[in-house]
Amino acid sequence: MEEDLSSTAACELDKYIEDHLLPDTTFLTGVRADIDFISAFLKERCFQGAAHPVRVSRVVMGGSYDEHTALKGRSEANMVVLFNNLTSFEDQLNWHGEFLEEIQKHLCQLQQEKQFKVKFEFQSSERPNSRSLSFKLNSPELQQEMEFDVHPAYDALYELRNYKHLGWDVYNIIYAQLISECTALNKEGEFSMCFIDLQQKFLRDQPPELWNVIRMVKHWYQLCKEKLRKPLPPVYALELLTVYAWECGVKDRSGLHVAQCFRSVLDLITDYLSLLVYWRWCCEFKHEISDYLNRQLQKDRPVILDPADPTWNVAGSNKQAWHLLANEAMIWTQLIFFVNSDMSLLSG
Repeated sequence: MEEDLSSTAACELDKYIEDHLLPDTTFLTGVRADIDFISAFLKERCFQGAAHPVRVSRVVMGGSYDEHTALKGRSEANMVVLFNNLTSFEDQLNWHGEFLEEIQKHLCQLQQEKQFKVKFEFQSSERPNSRSLSFKLNSPELQQEMEFDVHPAYDALYELRNYKHLGWDVYNIIYAQLISECTALNKEGEFSMCFIDLQQKFLRDQPPELWNVIRMVKHWYQLCKEKLRKPLPPVYALELLTVYAWECGVKDRSGLHVAQCFRSVLDLITDYLSLLVYWRWCCEFKHEISDYLNRQLQKDRPVILDPADPTWNVAGSNKQAWHLLANEAMIWTQLIFFVNSDMSLLSG
């Protein structure tokens, strides 16, 4: 597949994506039906009848779950099981182990009880103190699978339902609490899954033309993982970089926008030690959170702040991982892939 991509002309990328990267709609339909059933099952079963008032308020999907950025073949997604009747992010931390045990118990029961649309495989983690559970939905006939990481989380946004009249300012209430608790607990970024709704909204609100660029970047990332077999930066960081590259100017619809934006992302990766990426999307630099946000922007590069969680530098701290990916990005920028028909280099 790498040879196919690297030898594809820039003007033919849309067709390449259509032929090789778009997921099978039959598979996605089956996955959605099964996920809806699993979500309802967990909401009905988890902690029902227990003395503690904690209950599943809702289940939210994230990652490459829907048709916007899912890839043909293998995709990864998050299933976030959100609990209400908690009072703080620290409650999530204290109850995390019990939440996982409860979810695991019911997923194991479900595997025995339910006939799924596609094949369901529950995977119990062998790692001690694992922060999540995993399961797969796959179709051997369609050669398609989707792996889900299951995360229990405090439904922080649920608690804001009575403050909707404040508009976007409502998020400053929960962000002030988040920042206070994260700094006190030294757990910055630990609670990002509590904001999965906003992460998904941020990506879904992007123009449809950008979704295929994200697919292309994620496909390239998978090729790098298969080649290097070493830790690389989180794929979510590359999704955000792709949005940033698009916003920085690759917005024309000449037919080359996919290649141009892809090239811009590769250039950003090669210059990772200068990366400072953030959005004033739902977290404003004002009130009590302003000083914290400014401190975040002063940290060592690369910095890519999650638009939904200002405590999470999605770029992480593994500079060796970025160095490895930057080397691959440099190699790719020299390929015939980025040469125009007149032999001039395609710029981002």
